[in-house]
Amino acid sequence: MDDEIEDLSPLPEEAAAMVEHAIEQEHGYLSWLGTEVTAIERGKIVLTVPYDEKLTNSDGETIHGGVAATLIDTAGGIAQQTCIENPLSSSAATVNLNVNYLRRATGDLRAVGEVIRHGGTIGVSDLRVESQTPDGNVREVVVGQGSYRLFR
Repeated sequence: MDDEIEDLSPLPEEAAAMVEHAIEQEHGYLSWLGTEVTAIERGKIVLTVPYDEKLTNSDGETIHGGVAATLIDTAGGIAQQTCIENPLSSSAATVNLNVNYLRRATGDLRAVGEVIRHGGTIGVSDLRVESQTPDGNVREVVVGQGSYRLFR
């Protein structure tokens, strides 16, 4: 994580609660997916989406890769926003998203977004998703990196 982020005061509880509410209750697509915020702090967020057959490919088992891509894109942008002194008055827009699919996801998704670099106008986040795989183990199924334009 960027050294400058460690120098920031902890993320205000109000900001964390508003992010949770926005994702879980107000955002049409993310709410429909069942997205939940399970951890949030300066420079890092953890999001989950429960397994649901409506999210699978035609095989009825494998979660569609677009769901994982949505999750890491969202996690990367929000992680960047948490690094702004007042995250509630900021936004982030994706400039570039690199997604690498490692293996099939057949269970709940858990995404972690962590800030690598938080600059004046551009930030870069490291992203990964874990899920249960067909062998019954929980493993990384997607890794990626995102670049975001920061609006303060």
